Amino acid sequence: MALPPGSLLQLTPQGLYCPAARAWIDPWRPVPRALISHAHADHARAGCGEYWAIGASEPILRQRLGSSIDLIPVDYGQLHRIGDARVSFHSAGHVLGSAQIRLEAGGESWLVSGDYKRCADPSCAPFEPATADVFITEATFGLPIYRWQSGAAVARQILEWWRGAAERPSILFAYAFGKAQRLLAELAAIGIGEPGQPGCEGDEILLHGAVEALMPAYREAGVRLPPTLPASAIPRGTSLAGRLVIAPPSAHRSVWMKRFRLPQTAFVSGWMAVRGARRRRGYERGFVLSDHADWPGLIQSVRQSGARQVYVTHGNSDGLARYLREVEGICAEPLEGAFAAERSDEGVEPGQAPEHDQAPEQAEAIAAASEDGIAVATDDALRSASDPWP
Repeated sequence: MALPPGSLLQLTPQGLYCPAARAWIDPWRPVPRALISHAHADHARAGCGEYWAIGASEPILRQRLGSSIDLIPVDYGQLHRIGDARVSFHSAGHVLGSAQIRLEAGGESWLVSGDYKRCADPSCAPFEPATADVFITEATFGLPIYRWQSGAAVARQILEWWRGAAERPSILFAYAFGKAQRLLAELAAIGIGEPGQPGCEGDEILLHGAVEALMPAYREAGVRLPPTLPASAIPRGTSLAGRLVIAPPSAHRSVWMKRFRLPQTAFVSGWMAVRGARRRRGYERGFVLSDHADWPGLIQSVRQSGARQVYVTHGNSDGLARYLREVEGICAEPLEGAFAAERSDEGVEPGQAPEHDQAPEQAEAIAAASEDGIAVATDDALRSASDPWP
């Protein structure tokens, strides 16, 4: 569905545009002024004249887009007059420096979620509910089957997996920006890296170069992390049995893997909740941890927004929109077409599909939900999902 003519936000060939602010939100082509929700590559593109973003994301944005970009760092909750609009950034809880963007002009307010999650994450600021007349929300995991465990619970599973194979290197694959640092912070929170514990000095967690390059921003932000070393700092031929290694998915089955003798491998993603996803990707183990909202988180966020109109994009947008209409009584429509196609064009990492662009997993999840009687594609399923909380 297209946005109504004359509304505060409009879809243009460059992306979501606010005429009152003369600014685009997460544009997918170069524009004079960009309001950036976070530094993942499918939300922050090179070539814009001016960038507005949360200050904590500045080091990563400059690293990825160029040190000389014209970047205006802002704080959460700070109100800015941009053109004829009032604009504020509110924590999205997705990754370091992520934000929802709220715009207000002409007596109308809109809230653009970007990517967000509701569960606790020691590596970034928690989600902050915000209100608006109109809410544009993502729906990456917009099915009732998606209900996340705590990060601490997943960290304990990873520790058990890691310590259970002392004779082998343990390679954990996760997106280089956001997920990798959250994993490290979750492990630190359960004691990993403390004296006498796994990951302490002399047993540091080893990092692929793509992960290592992003660590300074997190350490500068004061995020508690265990000791780490670049994997490249370990002399070739050194036994890596019993060591934990974190690498991006692009390193899987690459020549980089040749230095690890008989490693055990695992992938960390919300898609690991889908039957067959781990096997299809070729990993021995899957851990379910996502930096996107689960089904209860999506419903709670829509309710707390107080929006009279909701637009849904990415993932199961049709299903979530229908659920909001028929169960919650909220006017909701999917926002698709060029917007969704452009947003999923580029991955979170160069050459890597973002977590919200996983067509095989999404199709399998819908099929699995249908088999379990909870897909939002049927009337019975809508009724069975009426209480989003487990």
